[in-house]
Amino acid sequence: MTCFAPSPRPSTSIWGAVQQADQLGPGIWSVMTASHGGIILSDQRQAAMPSALQIDGGSYEEDCDWALPILAFSSELDGQGSCSAGFLQLARDTAKCWHPDRFSAFTGEAVEENASTILRTRKAYIAAIGEFCVTSAWGDWAEWVPEGKVGVIARQVERVDHIGRPTYGEAEVCALIAKDLYAARGEVTALRDTAHEIIPMPEALRPKRVG
Repeated sequence: MTCFAPSPRPSTSIWGAVQQADQLGPGIWSVMTASHGGIILSDQRQAAMPSALQIDGGSYEEDCDWALPILAFSSELDGQGSCSAGFLQLARDTAKCWHPDRFSAFTGEAVEENASTILRTRKAYIAAIGEFCVTSAWGDWAEWVPEGKVGVIARQVERVDHIGRPTYGEAEVCALIAKDLYAARGEVTALRDTAHEIIPMPEALRPKRVG
């Protein structure tokens, strides 16, 4: 088993100056800045990261990516007692939900669709390729939206990446959807699947022209 060396406390990060730092294991730092944080790995740790879990640069932000190095070194961290069983399970669950492809490649375990937001969203957008899907919405507080309606802009989905993020074409439409229908929407709101009324683009939403 590789013997990892402790690394100096980071003073800076890609999220700003480090205000708090805790070394969870040699070369594994949990850091916080004024606005964000995550896990920073030493060069030795980063080189030892399994390719399925490795993110370039060695910085794993606190929202979702932090789980990848914790999962990679979970046996070691569990053995030395620096992380609780609950924390290690949270890392596993987070990686499974938000990085299902990486999780499966590393563990060999299939991830069911209902266990991963990414898989559900990706599947929904793939099914909607070529369709107009809602990208922004306004309540009936907007002067152009009638009471009881939601005003939306929908754009045509062209493709979807591996984490469920769509790329849209330039074509767009404006539509009204009943407020209760919009409140019951799923992962993706495709106009084809939702009763709606296409309306002219409100003047307030038109690009300002420079005369």
